[in-house]
Amino acid sequence: MVRMSQQPEYKRVLLKVSGEALMGTREYGVDTETVANIATDIGDVVAMGVQVSLVIGGGNIFRGVSGAAGGMDRAQADYMGMLATVMNALAMQGALEKKQVPTRVQSAIPMASVCEPYIRRRAMRHMEKGRVVIFAAGTGNPFFTTDTAAALRAAEMGCDCLLKGTQVDGVYTADPRKDANAKRFEQLTYLDVLARDLGVMDAAAISLARENGLPILVFNIHAPGAFAQVMRGEGRFTKITEQQ
Repeated sequence: MVRMSQQPEYKRVLLKVSGEALMGTREYGVDTETVANIATDIGDVVAMGVQVSLVIGGGNIFRGVSGAAGGMDRAQADYMGMLATVMNALAMQGALEKKQVPTRVQSAIPMASVCEPYIRRRAMRHMEKGRVVIFAAGTGNPFFTTDTAAALRAAEMGCDCLLKGTQVDGVYTADPRKDANAKRFEQLTYLDVLARDLGVMDAAAISLARENGLPILVFNIHAPGAFAQVMRGEGRFTKITEQQ
């Protein structure tokens, strides 16, 4: 658990979690233990007084780009991917509420039986009341990734930073799990990420963050307590800003 005496550096944040991060050691779907562990870390950050929102990808269930590559209509495939993110959002909501963390899911595609529609001012009010808001269904439009949705929602919510929870502890020149010589970056600029095609987020998301002066912090979502550490400016992470 976090030590309450240590103050967070950020007041309102958005955490982007890939759908693959919810799989754990499975080949697809949702691993309940992994989701519970991530929920614990989110709950610790909420206990610090940080206002938290989430965007979760859907790649563990269905990825629109892959469907299009297999011959499906790209727009139709992307809508299927958006529905997958709603399933992941509901799984995370259930895990958070088991930890007594009040949570709301808002979907860019209205589905009133299972969650709220996305309404910006309502989402901000939820966060002000200490509720975690999970933004589902991406932007509600095909051809936009959940990375772009995360940057968009973070800007709309007036977040202090955008966090990207990945499988490794920052941004590297290559995948360190495959390349032992991969170099890790402590800090990068938005233009560095775009020019080097580092792939931490897609170009639209990086550009949107840059236009809104939104710092991006990349860390290992699977390291216990890492989210809280990053909120205190500690631990291992890569920071992406306008200037180094």
